[in-house]
Amino acid sequence: MTAKVIDGKKIGEDIRKEVAEGVQARLDAGKSRPGLATVLVGENPASQVYVRSKQKACIEVGIESFGYELGREAGQTEVEKLVRQLNADAAINGILVQLPLPSGYDEEAILSAISIEKDVDGFHPLNIGRLAQKGRDPLFVPCTPEGVMYMLEQELSSLEGANAVVLGRSNIVGMPVALLLVRANATVTICHSRSRDLAAICRNADILVAAVGRPEMVRGDWIKPGAVVIDVGINRVDDATKPRGYKLVGDVCYDEAAEVARAITPVPGGVGPLTIAMLLKNTLRAANLRD
Repeated sequence: MTAKVIDGKKIGEDIRKEVAEGVQARLDAGKSRPGLATVLVGENPASQVYVRSKQKACIEVGIESFGYELGREAGQTEVEKLVRQLNADAAINGILVQLPLPSGYDEEAILSAISIEKDVDGFHPLNIGRLAQKGRDPLFVPCTPEGVMYMLEQELSSLEGANAVVLGRSNIVGMPVALLLVRANATVTICHSRSRDLAAICRNADILVAAVGRPEMVRGDWIKPGAVVIDVGINRVDDATKPRGYKLVGDVCYDEAAEVARAITPVPGGVGPLTIAMLLKNTLRAANLRD
């Protein structure tokens, strides 16, 4: 068996096109242009790259981009003050505080300061709390987990009753994905560093979502024949044959898994493009909810 490659780049492009059309429809109706504010604290190189890519994506679909950068020394009070100012700015529909924050910051307090109506990244404690409760719906869902679910729903006619295994329990990916799978009526197992016999657990999975940050940890013989594998991991591995001296790989050994799975996401070009696409979609939605 050779797995179908789930082309995240193509799916992301389609979503961006829909967002661009939605933005233009708002403008044609005489409504305001949606606006997204990004807040970057400190000088983490990876975070700087992520923020620039989000700002560029906004411009491409017609969303106004507002960038705010604070030094590592800014302090908790200054960051929360900026967030409150952005809450009050009518030109801004969405606020994204780039995570992780530098050490010493109270992440929960800063995320709690974001107006829930502008929480397009989906990490406000109230949104996460609603996600975890039966019968209640969050205004926004975290973008990477939302992208994972979008891929699964495109690939499978129904998630109901499927055995789903999530490797990783981070607040950013693992736990929200697991909660979304439960909402879709899948039977969900969450694995972590203390789980026993990970390989055996994974072999029972109709759906496997890997988000642990360990390069190629999941081997081909961990995969149930015909499973759908979503690899959220993105890891740098030394490779002297590459111009940059490294290559990017996922948490799944792609070549091995692709021989067993029904469908699989590549790294790069899988889940990554969906994260920004969903952020743009959420920003447009926030604007439409307001007017």
